[in-house]
Amino acid sequence: MSKKKRHGRRPAGKSAKPRKQSIEFVARPFAGLPAEEDLVAMAQIIPAATATVRLTKEYGGGQVQLVTLLPEFVQGIKRADGEVLVAMQTSMHSGDASRDVAAAVLAAIDLPEGQALRADSLPEPGPRLQDILDTAEPPVISVRETFDFWVDPRVGAGDAQSRQAIEEAIERAKDEIAPTRPVPGVEHAYWCRLGAKEFVRWVRGEDEDEFFNAFARIHSARQSDLEEGARFVGAFRANGLAIPVWELVPGTEAEELTKPLQAMGERLDAALADENPLSPEDRRAKAGIISRQVNL
Repeated sequence: MSKKKRHGRRPAGKSAKPRKQSIEFVARPFAGLPAEEDLVAMAQIIPAATATVRLTKEYGGGQVQLVTLLPEFVQGIKRADGEVLVAMQTSMHSGDASRDVAAAVLAAIDLPEGQALRADSLPEPGPRLQDILDTAEPPVISVRETFDFWVDPRVGAGDAQSRQAIEEAIERAKDEIAPTRPVPGVEHAYWCRLGAKEFVRWVRGEDEDEFFNAFARIHSARQSDLEEGARFVGAFRANGLAIPVWELVPGTEAEELTKPLQAMGERLDAALADENPLSPEDRRAKAGIISRQVNL
């Protein structure tokens, strides 16, 4: 008698593993958080930065350092003195960046001191940053020139070998960091130098469609350049926000952009307040801007 293969049967005594719940996609994951625009910038366009945040009393009330990136793309680190660093730029992403970071924060807090949190799977639904952060204390973003925050200043002589390895990693990464600085007097605007060219990227807090409608009016009126020689080159979509980008006159520094960006802000405010339907010229301008945008 031939034996038939049995498919789909599980040996007696073995139970099925519960299927992990997936996270629903959230188009604007950091909405409602103070400094939403800067958190998006840290997650998407700033190479090296830190931000101190405080947890609610329900989650211990302690401080955590959100950072752009950690060595070897680890999700978090708990230092020997208990300080927790959590990266916003990692190699694994679910449909909700806020849940991803919150899950890493909570997991890193529970790490043994001196250990790193490595991504092995995506989190399931659970608390988000909006649930665990004390929003009465807005984060203050500190943009860095290097990954110097990787080094624990309290590491003693006994850990000299570990410190040397981190410092060598920082040195190797230095050449990969595009110089980036905030524009003085203009919130959420970041100057950067990529190769031989300078750009400014401005993370806007409006609803994406509202921004693109407003900017289409400016673009169709031929007022989208910051100043002579500083031309609008396109926009990113990142975590539900628009990030317009201008290529600058060669050699332009961040400090020179304050007045041009403030003037652009005034044009945007006026365009955002215009409730009239877009003209045919405005619609064509919007279509052109949308056609060359990039999703981050």
